[in-house]
Amino acid sequence: MTAPGTAAADDVHVVLVHGAGGSPSTWSSVAPLLRDRGFAVTLADNAMTSLRDDEASVRALVDDIDGPVLLVGHSYGGAVITNAGTHERVVGLVYVAAFAPDEGESVTGIVSAREPALVSQYSDRGPDGEWITRDDDEARRALAWDVPEDVVLASRGEEHRPTADAAFQQPTGEPAWRTRPSWYLLATRDAHLLPEIQRDFVARTGAAVDEVDTSHAVAHAAPERVVAVIERAAAALR
Repeated sequence: MTAPGTAAADDVHVVLVHGAGGSPSTWSSVAPLLRDRGFAVTLADNAMTSLRDDEASVRALVDDIDGPVLLVGHSYGGAVITNAGTHERVVGLVYVAAFAPDEGESVTGIVSAREPALVSQYSDRGPDGEWITRDDDEARRALAWDVPEDVVLASRGEEHRPTADAAFQQPTGEPAWRTRPSWYLLATRDAHLLPEIQRDFVARTGAAVDEVDTSHAVAHAAPERVVAVIERAAAALR
């Protein structure tokens, strides 16, 4: 796979895309480290009303950036960057314990083909069919036990926003990983997105893979590892 363009590492603008239920606070441990290393960083704040809406939102961010863009997606954010990453300014993709669907696939279709992940026991439906992951001590101990307590307190209420079912049901279009180089940080103790599914994504995309022994909350549990993958991707895009 080759990107449509190349760029010097210090010229790449990093766009961080959160997952379902998340917010820009997903990256509160990562973004400062990237900026300290000289990266220009933009945080997506998707409404999670549908995959198409979130794709359009990220494309609009890329439109406003002058120069090459490296898209980084966590969880459902991987589906978003897979779709938005066909934008002509996007030169690479980084998946952080994230979905990398193929054309025609949906998030729901991917997860329903396997046994339910533990997160299903802590997820509820809202009055309009939206999905909400519980934000209580029991859920955090089961799903994000390795997130520092100060981070938990700082992000309370920001990481459990409702996500419309359309975000999970809408199919992917042409996947950007077919034409852009990709990197993947695989969480081996993930209770949201099964590690075996993540391995399938690595195999299909041909992504350069690194593994980290964390929960799904990789960006909080191991921010330096996320930054290291982004730095390698940016260097490879010279």
